[in-house]
Amino acid sequence: MTLRHPYEYHQLRFDQHTRPYRAVDALRLEALLRQLTDEGKLRLLGDPAWVGRAAAHLAEGENRWITSRSLRRAVAEALAAAGSGSP
Repeated sequence: MTLRHPYEYHQLRFDQHTRPYRAVDALRLEALLRQLTDEGKLRLLGDPAWVGRAAAHLAEGENRWITSRSLRRAVAEALAAAGSGSP
């Protein structure tokens, strides 16, 4: 994955994970990124502690039914659990 900083590119590797991602994990991440984009809060992704809290909350629980409503609820709960990030 490549993240673009205003002046340089950063390559991120995802090879240290203990388990493979589930489909619901990818859908929750997409919903989180969409919400952060819509709210103009993508800067929060630059705070490792915030990302850790949000990701941990998104990874919890299980979804038997993956619906738009359940994804919105999971993202709202993750945003609330992660807090507002660094000042």
